[in-house]
Amino acid sequence: MNPGSTRRAALHEAARWAMREDDSVLREPPPAAAAEVQAMLDDRALSDAMAQLPRLSDADIRAMRTRRRAAIGAGGMLGIVAMVGIGGWQAGWYRAPDARAVHYETARGQMLDVPLADGSSLHLNGDTSLDVTLADDRRSVTMERGEAYFDIAHLPDRPFTVRARGSATQVLGTAFNLDIAAGGVRLAVYRGAVRFGNATPGSATVVVPAGWRSRFADGRALAPTRFDAGQKDWRDGWLDIDGMALGDLIDALNRRGGPLIAPPPPGLRGIAVSGRFRLDSPRDLLDAMGAAYGFRTERSDGALRLVPAPADDANPSHP
Repeated sequence: MNPGSTRRAALHEAARWAMREDDSVLREPPPAAAAEVQAMLDDRALSDAMAQLPRLSDADIRAMRTRRRAAIGAGGMLGIVAMVGIGGWQAGWYRAPDARAVHYETARGQMLDVPLADGSSLHLNGDTSLDVTLADDRRSVTMERGEAYFDIAHLPDRPFTVRARGSATQVLGTAFNLDIAAGGVRLAVYRGAVRFGNATPGSATVVVPAGWRSRFADGRALAPTRFDAGQKDWRDGWLDIDGMALGDLIDALNRRGGPLIAPPPPGLRGIAVSGRFRLDSPRDLLDAMGAAYGFRTERSDGALRLVPAPADDANPSHP
């Protein structure tokens, strides 16, 4: 149904209700727009507002003020509808309510596919929380934590922006992945291109095309680097990283479920790790990494913990 026709019909019904001549209409529930019409009828500035409409004479305006609840016929109701529905909209008195944000959240080990009404789709990793708002002139996501893959429909009149930890990712139509971790927000673009950087207007940004990735840290986006966008990613149980802090890797592993991994101690947290790994066996992965980076994995209090290896273990050739 045409939104304009629906709006006019609602105003017409509200005008009839507001100008009731007897109590018969009181038995009806107030229409949706009744409060708007009633407020206009009770407004002392009614004559000034309606004087701007050429279809009404001064006599009409005076009559409507003195008999605002009289049954003045369909013409009177149409006048009110015209005043509220046209003059009110032009003056900015009545506007459609802002689009409401819809919240999506996953638990650790849970994944969620979210189709959006605009034709876009989101794929949420575990332990992810975000809000989606689809308005007539814009689309936006506020991402609180976690990781999500965005496949965005190309709608030039409704740009799509994702805000996460001080960063903004601006797109028209593309596919990309965002990962929020302690070390910053990681972006990888799989199709199209995005503008990535500080969410503050006027701040410097970088354009990241398909097959490139960047990271937002310390208030700015780092220079993009290449990656193979054709390979499987976390959605298929793989992780491809380049210089990721060990602490961020632990966050990524914990999203998958399985045994909880405690945050690494400060001496290990910042170790930069690179490579392509399976995500289905975190204990084996950490054991292999520990042999190379000088730590071992222990189970304590129901969680896996990373413990710095003794010097002799870290370097077998040490005397």
